[in-house]
Amino acid sequence: MRKTTNFVGKFTQSVRRIVQDVKDEGALSGASREEVIEINERLRSLRIRLEESYDTAKKSLVILMNKYSDSKSNRNVFSRYQMLKIMIKDVIRLETQYWTLIDIPRQEKQETVPSYVMRACSIMEKTQKSGEGVKTSAKLAEEAAEKRERMDRLDGMSTVTIELENTHVTNDLYRLLKKYLGLRQLIRFLKQEYVGSKVYPIVPRYTMLKDMIKRIMHDPDYMEVCHEVNN
Repeated sequence: MRKTTNFVGKFTQSVRRIVQDVKDEGALSGASREEVIEINERLRSLRIRLEESYDTAKKSLVILMNKYSDSKSNRNVFSRYQMLKIMIKDVIRLETQYWTLIDIPRQEKQETVPSYVMRACSIMEKTQKSGEGVKTSAKLAEEAAEKRERMDRLDGMSTVTIELENTHVTNDLYRLLKKYLGLRQLIRFLKQEYVGSKVYPIVPRYTMLKDMIKRIMHDPDYMEVCHEVNN
């Protein structure tokens, strides 16, 4: 009976060693397990912040289009003129609220996709630290519990598997960055046009305001994502 017990114990230890060896197996890139896990955490943080900014920018433009469509029933030019001004200002106000939309520069010509996404991570982290408020003890405890859950999940994965997940997330974030930057550019250009139109009298400016909105409506960057809001 003792021999059987010893055999089972040795077998269990062997299995544990094999599992640990698989976990400790180096990443395909040559990075250590700790480095791969750190990248996983950084990508997760970027995704959360980027998705929030993307949804905010996208929804603001969709709401603009809905308000513009509704305003067509108003036959009073002067009344509709005021409506157009208000609806445009609701969108371009986002450009003055630096905490609302994350500010990410465009990809450089020679920059690879992983390098660009990690640069976006660094920019987001610096912005988050500078604008981060004081957290309550309950919030800190909640974040600690969430991190433990994430670490437990990663602990059951091999280093190679985590790295493959990082690659997949990196590619997803890259596509999201491209779409987000397209929307940010539309909002920035709308602000420039709106401010530049202030020197014109009401009648010509009324037409200009309508044209600003219609340009966004037919822009490929907007048309690509506008249908996602209801998903």
